Amino acid sequence: MDHRREGHRRPARERGLMVHGGRAASRGPSPQRVDDHVNSVVTWIDDAGSGDGPLAGVRVGVKDNIDVAGVRSTCASRFFADRVAETDAEVVRRLRAAGAAVVATLNMAEFAVGVTSQNSAAGGPRNPWDTIRVPAGSSGGSGAAVAAGIVDLALGTDTGGSVRLPASACGVSGLRPSRGAISNDGVFPVSPEFDTVGPMARTVREVADAFAVLAGPPVARTVRRIGVPDVFITADVDPAVAEVVSAAVDDLAMLGYEIVPVEVPEATSAQDVVYTAIYHDAARIHCERLDSRPDLFQPATLERISLGRGISEAERRNAADARRRFCDGLAPLFEDVDVVLTPTMPVDVPPIDGGDDVLAQSRRMGQFTYPWSLHEGPTLAVPVGFHRESGMPVGMQLTAPVGHEGALFGVGERYQAVTRWYTVRPEVCVPD
Repeated sequence: MDHRREGHRRPARERGLMVHGGRAASRGPSPQRVDDHVNSVVTWIDDAGSGDGPLAGVRVGVKDNIDVAGVRSTCASRFFADRVAETDAEVVRRLRAAGAAVVATLNMAEFAVGVTSQNSAAGGPRNPWDTIRVPAGSSGGSGAAVAAGIVDLALGTDTGGSVRLPASACGVSGLRPSRGAISNDGVFPVSPEFDTVGPMARTVREVADAFAVLAGPPVARTVRRIGVPDVFITADVDPAVAEVVSAAVDDLAMLGYEIVPVEVPEATSAQDVVYTAIYHDAARIHCERLDSRPDLFQPATLERISLGRGISEAERRNAADARRRFCDGLAPLFEDVDVVLTPTMPVDVPPIDGGDDVLAQSRRMGQFTYPWSLHEGPTLAVPVGFHRESGMPVGMQLTAPVGHEGALFGVGERYQAVTRWYTVRPEVCVPD
């Protein structure tokens, strides 16, 4: 019996409570053997950890655009095939100081540009729930490695949704923190104004523990009212995705939260604003590479970055102005509610061979994550069930005001205390 699908046939109160996973987690094959099926790792690292600290014994992987001293940091690009980091990124330094073992650098979309992660010089990572499907991106290796049990905790980077999308597609939890809360020192940029480093783990509690190490302990916040847009950007949401997220809203209501219909101002144009800014910035970061060796880029990377060459400085300034208007519009919204809830993706997790229109696929998958990248506050992706037809994970994202990560952790932990979606593990990490 497919327990992932069985969960959708039960009443809303039981759906999460009754699902305990394909097979119980147990000692299985080695991480290296599991990764033969997933391709989430770029470089394995021999690191046993310090044995002391709040993350002692935790196996961590970091996205391959985050520097680890003495280890190749390739950004999944042929341009950086032999690039070795001289020092640890600040986030790696903090993880190691907390006792974590940094055991791998993880696969990604080249230069963190892309939502499927298939445009990688290391070959595309695969989704452990169904290896013919993408793990999303651009931190696809991070989401896949956590879901498959290759690491306990992973770091990704999120510019337009690159932590939240893989978290949702791979059935794990992932945080885009408030801007500036976690250091970007030693992380190769996409668009510095939007770039964030975020932790991914199986549970919200583990994400919160990692955040405390990377940014300092979050402040506990009382959450009473959760805003849920009647329509967020588009009503064109996969019915099975909408069904699962609606059940999660019901679960939160049963926990005592007041569910409030809201409208997110300026949301319909937000994705275009983010694209304008990110592509403009990425084209300038890669200007010399675009001029000298465009053939070294993965085709999908080249297509997307090249768009930025046609974006003027005036258009970039207009995008900055639009971002300010978006943020100004959120102020009254967060006076009315403490948290806003939306689906993470409006569609099912697509197959690897999902068509040739890279830009259209990118826009569709990131339709609900890109707008929250304009916001300077945090967004947390949490698994809430499985698609009734494909059996693939579905996630919700919770967004709060700047500095209110504690509010998101509180809601996410309460939700996971009464549901069991996070305990379900893909068959790829269970021995035959």
